[in-house]
Amino acid sequence: MKSADNKRNIVLIGMPASGKSTVGVILAKVLGMDFIDSDLVIQKRENKKLSEIIEKCGVDGFLEKEEQALLGINVSGTVIATGGSAVYSEAGMTHLKQNATIVYLKVGLDPLKKRLNDIKGRGVVLRGGETFDEMYKERTSLYEKYADAVIDEETASIEDTVWAVVKAMPAAQ
Repeated sequence: MKSADNKRNIVLIGMPASGKSTVGVILAKVLGMDFIDSDLVIQKRENKKLSEIIEKCGVDGFLEKEEQALLGINVSGTVIATGGSAVYSEAGMTHLKQNATIVYLKVGLDPLKKRLNDIKGRGVVLRGGETFDEMYKERTSLYEKYADAVIDEETASIEDTVWAVVKAMPAAQ
């Protein structure tokens, strides 16, 4: 089994409900790494739920706060689960990529629709008038742009996904 060298991070990106946080916690345990969920970092900084931040500050205000949170993550040997909208921040993604392997957890549109029951309550960033399908299409190209590895979760269990991420890590990881 590969192990982390306690310096390089693993950053998980993907759509809301793709399992970034769940996979991230297990991956951190398997590799003996720390774990950070950037959505929880934002909530702690703002002392509000994501949905409340979006409601109060609007989408652009939320994205600014998300970028600040991403730029403030300076760790090593850590699995970082990002929010689904993290890829809207080029500065944030560039910062994370400096010391990380970026892994895109890919899930198809239909399975995601089944997983996401309460988009607003979950704090999913949708621009005014944007449909879920439009958001999916836009973000997919961004996830692929930043990804060093893509893990297709279409038929994979959480455990299968964790091991696929481990196998996808560079030998120096």
